[in-house]
Amino acid sequence: MTSEIVRELESYAPEPPSKADLSAPQYFINRELSWLQFNKRVLDLATDETIPLLERLRFLCISSTNLDEFFEVRVSSLKEQMRAETYTMGPDGLTPAEQLAAIGEFAHAFVNEQYRVLNDVLFQQLEQSGITFVKRTDWTKKQAKWVGRYFREQVLPVLSPLGIDPSHPFPRVLNKSLNFIVSLSGKDAFGRAAALAVVQAPRSLPRLIQLPEDVAIGKNDFVFLSSIIHAYVADLFPGMKVKGCFQFRVTRNSDLFVDEEEMEDLRLALEDELFTRNYGRAVRLEVADNCSAEVSSFLLNEFGLSEADLYQVNGPVNLNRLLMLPTTVDRPDLKFGPFAPQVPDVFARHADVFETVREDGPILLHHPYQSFTPLIDMVRQAAADPEVLAIKMTLYRTDADSALTTALVDAARAGKEVTVVVELLARFDEARNIGIASKLQDAGAHVVYGVVGYKTHAKMMLIIRREEGRIRRYVHVGTGNYHPRTSRQYTDFGMLTADEELCVDVQQMFMQLTGLGQTLELHKILQSPFTLHPQLIHMINNERQIAASGGSGRIMAKINALTEPEIIKALYRASQAGVEIDLIVRGICCLRPGIPGVSETIRVRSIVGRFLEHARAYYFGNNGEPRYFLGSADWMNRNLFRRVEQASPVERKKLQKRLHREAFELALLDNTFASELQPDGSYIRVVAEPGEPPCQMQTILLQEFTGAS
Repeated sequence: MTSEIVRELESYAPEPPSKADLSAPQYFINRELSWLQFNKRVLDLATDETIPLLERLRFLCISSTNLDEFFEVRVSSLKEQMRAETYTMGPDGLTPAEQLAAIGEFAHAFVNEQYRVLNDVLFQQLEQSGITFVKRTDWTKKQAKWVGRYFREQVLPVLSPLGIDPSHPFPRVLNKSLNFIVSLSGKDAFGRAAALAVVQAPRSLPRLIQLPEDVAIGKNDFVFLSSIIHAYVADLFPGMKVKGCFQFRVTRNSDLFVDEEEMEDLRLALEDELFTRNYGRAVRLEVADNCSAEVSSFLLNEFGLSEADLYQVNGPVNLNRLLMLPTTVDRPDLKFGPFAPQVPDVFARHADVFETVREDGPILLHHPYQSFTPLIDMVRQAAADPEVLAIKMTLYRTDADSALTTALVDAARAGKEVTVVVELLARFDEARNIGIASKLQDAGAHVVYGVVGYKTHAKMMLIIRREEGRIRRYVHVGTGNYHPRTSRQYTDFGMLTADEELCVDVQQMFMQLTGLGQTLELHKILQSPFTLHPQLIHMINNERQIAASGGSGRIMAKINALTEPEIIKALYRASQAGVEIDLIVRGICCLRPGIPGVSETIRVRSIVGRFLEHARAYYFGNNGEPRYFLGSADWMNRNLFRRVEQASPVERKKLQKRLHREAFELALLDNTFASELQPDGSYIRVVAEPGEPPCQMQTILLQEFTGAS
């Protein structure tokens, strides 16, 4: 899928001089092209025969959702830079125009592959499994009659066909909505000869409709809403002749611009901005592949786009809507098996969570293999416990109706001092977070929105309790959001502890977030934007010095993305000194591994599987006194300099042993869902050697913790 232009842009120097300039562009992979490679790994799972069929369809849909967001945020940003003619080139040296050219070439091939997989693989295998998408041309008389009645009763009343003429300009089209452009001939009741009209499909209508048993041939027969509208579009234009009807969809710039320095109320400003997100500048146009060149050109002109922004697709223009199928169809044989997350035995040995943490902590939780329930129980207990004085928590993404939010509301109503730092600017969760903030404020909680100019991305909770006349603190720090639903879909680590120094560190971080004052020195936690980046550089350099002195330098990191140039250059220098470095980077990685003389001791692999690998953990050998951290930060510019993040040490040997195996060892042994990054920026799927047993990290952990497979 990577063409000549991409290979040329991603070229690298195979034999650099010993005094290589590590800032040279050839030593950095472009961020956007690296992300596209990640999404390709997601799409590859849609053709993996070892994965249940409906889950493969889900991976196809996820790759489509991912691509939507990529265009809404990353491509739109590059286009805005070109429009403003002001930009700063990244370390890879590519201009916005060069990036857009490479992205376009990759993305067009990628979309073609998505629809090939859908039409030639998934649809065929779904039909063989008794799940059929019935085409208009294949409707029986009974089905056509039922569909016609469905159109008249359920669809027609909510449609508003919009003619295009001098008194009816082209309508505003909602971001990512399903629309149809209809070419017409003839005159209407007023004598107007309109050639084109637009029909917008309301989002209230389902995009997939299951045929009832009395007209269906199989148990799971579906028709697309687009097929129904196509079939009966002429009913919307009585007396006119429909010459063509083509579905289309436009993707718009969805990045919000909120000048935090100039506003008085962030929430009100954000609420105003959210509406405009649906009508930002167009960045991509998707049309049916049978749409005429004339109509396509008309649409491109209306949206201010060029031919390079046009994507003609052989199927529904919004693959994301197929996500409803796995939840609609009752076919457990075509889905991943169920599992019940383990509740560690330690929580059954004591009367309450506080006693458990106090006596047996720190406690390491690995989601989704281990349950999120102990954390919810802790907040619920705190809400009802008369000895609990205060609860402080950061919320980046969660549900307004989750058990955790409800427990915080109950605590506030019970008179506890509840302080919640809600990050309103969590992309695409802004509206939900506004709702959560309102709910908490209505209950009497103190809600703050963090620090102007810095997103609060740290995952931490502090509970202050009176015990035997003294104050005791309890803390949870983690790598993932306080979101019960995603805790069953994402892999994350969390740690419950009553360690006094770490608890005081968390309390001081909350003081920074809610109050004013100078930077406070922390005992154990590494915090961005202050100490995390310099300490990471220091620990990398320490491994370099150990190796240069004849020791065994060792670094391992499990993160979602690696883009920060100084970290990358420090890793290159460590590799040049002989440090063995293993990086498990799920998504974007701008470092080039395996370059002789620069990065030949660095290995990078990505694991994409049933669960989203979301945990962040770091390991530094430290000459036999290893240092382990779990935290909220990836090794990216934004995490290290423009966000409030925490990385907490894991010091107990028993927990270090667990973290070593569960975060690093199994990931490096995985020969099923792992892919290895090549120096040119491409990835190669890891395959078991002949006679080597398969090793799949997620399956092993699922079996060990839950007994499921």
